[in-house]
Amino acid sequence: QVQLVESGGGLVQAGGSLTLSCASSGGMSSFDDMGWHRQAPGKQRELVAAMPGRGNTNYADSVKGRFTISRDNAKNMVYLQMNSLKSEDTAVYYCNMKRGYTNYWGQGTQVTVSS
Repeated sequence: QVQLVESGGGLVQAGGSLTLSCASSGGMSSFDDMGWHRQAPGKQRELVAAMPGRGNTNYADSVKGRFTISRDNAKNMVYLQMNSLKSEDTAVYYCNMKRGYTNYWGQGTQVTVSS
């Protein structure tokens, strides 16, 4: 069983930076697809950044050039570096792992950007 635990959220001023971390208790291999999603109040959950086990990293248009996803399989960790934060980045951020046909989700971490 995989459990994902996010950390690193918080309150930051517009233009600031945060780094989110996600730890997997069930390991992480190069075959696992990893990603970050977010959900703002009243909106649907959306993909922010994805780093497939095989394939290209991709980002939502709204975060391209500002956010960077990375992973360390040896440490069972995935990260989201967020720079130049905007008020519209305010949301709960969720870590996601797709292993085979199964999707796993973390409990989420709140990111609030004040303008």
